Amino acid sequence: MTVIILNQMNEILLSTETALSNLNIKSLNEMQQAAMTAVAEHADIVLLSKTGSGKTLAFLLPLIQSIDIHQLNKTQALILAPSRELALQIEAVIKEMRPGCKVTCCYGGHKREIEENNLLQAPTIIIATAGRMADHLRRGNIKTEAIRFLVLDEFDKILELGFQEEMAYILSLLPAVQKKMLTSATSSIELPEFVKMDQAFVLNCIGNDQPEENKLLVKHFYAATNDKIDALANLLCLLKDTSTIVFCNHRDAVERTCQLLADKGILSVFYHGGMEQHDREVALIKFRNGTSNVLITTDLASRGLDVTYLRNVVHYHLPLTLDVYTHRNGRTARMDATGSVYLILAPDETLPTFMADESVELTFPDKLELPAKPNWSTLFIAAGKKDKVNKIDIVGFLSQKGKLKKDDIGLIEVKDFSSFVAIRKSKMGMVIESIKNEKIKNKKVKMAIAK
Repeated sequence: MTVIILNQMNEILLSTETALSNLNIKSLNEMQQAAMTAVAEHADIVLLSKTGSGKTLAFLLPLIQSIDIHQLNKTQALILAPSRELALQIEAVIKEMRPGCKVTCCYGGHKREIEENNLLQAPTIIIATAGRMADHLRRGNIKTEAIRFLVLDEFDKILELGFQEEMAYILSLLPAVQKKMLTSATSSIELPEFVKMDQAFVLNCIGNDQPEENKLLVKHFYAATNDKIDALANLLCLLKDTSTIVFCNHRDAVERTCQLLADKGILSVFYHGGMEQHDREVALIKFRNGTSNVLITTDLASRGLDVTYLRNVVHYHLPLTLDVYTHRNGRTARMDATGSVYLILAPDETLPTFMADESVELTFPDKLELPAKPNWSTLFIAAGKKDKVNKIDIVGFLSQKGKLKKDDIGLIEVKDFSSFVAIRKSKMGMVIESIKNEKIKNKKVKMAIAK
């Protein structure tokens, strides 16, 4: 057995105990412990693990502990992700761990110049999407000679999105990599030659999973017509105000469904790849903080979204493959939670063979009522991390100037140049009036209900 240790000085930035404490996690799960051992003993690791199993921490902890604390001014680790949402989620977890080194996230959809300024002083860890990383490398914005730890997160999705050329280019410019870790939620992945992981140790935590009949309940029912909107509305009335993601197969169907639900008095937000990055962020924030309990989306949301305690997944349009079905369902019943999956069938549709055996038919009560309107609304503040504004500043500001009690303030998300705060809807009017002429951190900025 060959033990490979990148950090030869055995001095680490962050102990496992401190990392878990910062994340408010009691202990590593079995998969994470196995991944830590695999990274210590092998140069190349393929981690096969279902969405929601905690794989982000499984690669972040050994990655951070591999950092040479005497070379923090050099980029030593690179994490490549398939989407900006997953990249931002990984960045958020790292920052919550508080490793004590510079971390930069690079992704399409916002100004490249912002990232170029962040890269002037080399970050120790870079998280990036393939397209934006390749762009920075072509422009000479990132030095790669000290990158020793490479993570290819959800690599099957990166390939599925067509980034083979960019990935091959990026990997060709990493001469010093000693450790590669590739993650995938499917065991059917074929690794291209440019990855150079023919001898990789495979840690398969998909095949070893125990049955989870009690965690994930699958149900189906038939719509009265091919237009399923009435059936969806009835289901959402049945589910009341529990958090629900509704999957459609096309972008135009997403927006149409959201509008038709609104016409019926059911509030939702929509999310798809054709939206501007800011609008996508706001939609997810509203869903996470309870401003909306329903998210209508394409399969873009089937991977990498950080949504805690999601109760329901609805297949408004049937998934075309087992892979799509699996990843959609992976949004719920995560970790130790439970969840339900619902499939809406048109009169002429039948359950695909890959799900027929696990689904039971759903029956509805005679009387249904519209779900209660959400209790929260979202406040937008045009100031964020780059303005030295943090969550504590925001809570203090809203308590003092907005006259809010602690229970009136919900989830707070602070971005680079903006912040979003869930505020009890009944108090939002009063808050807007109270803070309209006030400053936060001695600066007058725009504050309004998030659109």
